[in-house]
Amino acid sequence: MERRRLAGIVLLIVSAFTGTIAFRLATPAIAFYTRDILKASMLSVSIVSMSFVLARAFSSVFGGLMLERGKRLVYIGAVAMMGNALAVQLYPLTSTWFQVAGIKLLNGFLNGLSWPMAQFVIAVATPKEIRARVTAVYFFFGSIASLLGNYVYAYTIDLGLGGQMWISSAFFILTGLIMVASYVLLYDRITPKRKRLDGEKPSLEPKRVLIIASLMAVIVAFTSGEITYVYVSEALGMEKATTATLIGWAGFLAAMLSYGVSWLADVRSERRMVLLTSIMAALSPLLAAVKTAPTVFLGIFLALFAFQSFRPISRKVLASYHRSSLAIGGVNGVQNLSTFFGGMLFGFAYSLGEVHGAVTLNLALLAFTPVSIALLWQSVKLKGGGK
Repeated sequence: MERRRLAGIVLLIVSAFTGTIAFRLATPAIAFYTRDILKASMLSVSIVSMSFVLARAFSSVFGGLMLERGKRLVYIGAVAMMGNALAVQLYPLTSTWFQVAGIKLLNGFLNGLSWPMAQFVIAVATPKEIRARVTAVYFFFGSIASLLGNYVYAYTIDLGLGGQMWISSAFFILTGLIMVASYVLLYDRITPKRKRLDGEKPSLEPKRVLIIASLMAVIVAFTSGEITYVYVSEALGMEKATTATLIGWAGFLAAMLSYGVSWLADVRSERRMVLLTSIMAALSPLLAAVKTAPTVFLGIFLALFAFQSFRPISRKVLASYHRSSLAIGGVNGVQNLSTFFGGMLFGFAYSLGEVHGAVTLNLALLAFTPVSIALLWQSVKLKGGGK
């Protein structure tokens, strides 16, 4: 790749790192603030988490449609990222979980505009033969940052929510500036919409990929946002800092291993890798339902591994669609809307309690079993398109 193109792609990968640090530092801080300081119920914590993904679902699709109007609008995504720096400053001013949820809605809207645009640009700017692997590296750097963000949270607890949000704001502003620089370098390669005959033919059925993305997002919702930290801390009786650190490591290891799945998708079979990730996602809530440290963290690991392996494959497939910006914005929207429903299901079912026998089972996680079966069925039915 020529230097300008390579520099733009590298900068986008760096933005995934800095932006995720900002987001991941804020997530456990807000989770424990809402649960412990504001005394919110688990359902309320779920609403806080899912208000973010609900807003992000709609703004992801809106961003894809907006980008089709003109590629110059890609810079709005970078501005939206910097807008998060102002939004997180409002959290220390809240006195009810409902106010926290409102700010989460704003964060979700801004993130829905910024991240899908970045994913679209890196997908279309990368040569097709290495697209899944480069996109996997992009998500991998986000996962490294997720681990570091959890460590930053653990080591800055004494600063309080206000001090932690200032650190988060600085990283959000830095990320927006990096995105601007990247879009300038890659501007000539941004093609939100192509004529149907001129576009690459997707290698898998796009509609089926969207269905699988939706079902997988419902299942792995228990690893998304504030509810994960609260569940693990309360189910296993762990300290907050230890909880954040271990969840960070689970995400990091999952992302590191997911590169192998992306490589196999590029050089072997995308369909088989989608089937593999579907099996892992389907098993994850069943394992996490067993209240022991090994099974809970194995379940979280499989959910994160499956989701992070599937994301670059789905972006590679949809980047070949003739309306690629809308397709990638759409899959982000579908996944976020599905995560909202999955998180709310977990929150409502949490009050069902547990079943005690040879092992203790969490009924909220067992409630995902029908969705796991549907996911396996859809992945088996997936057929190739262009290959």
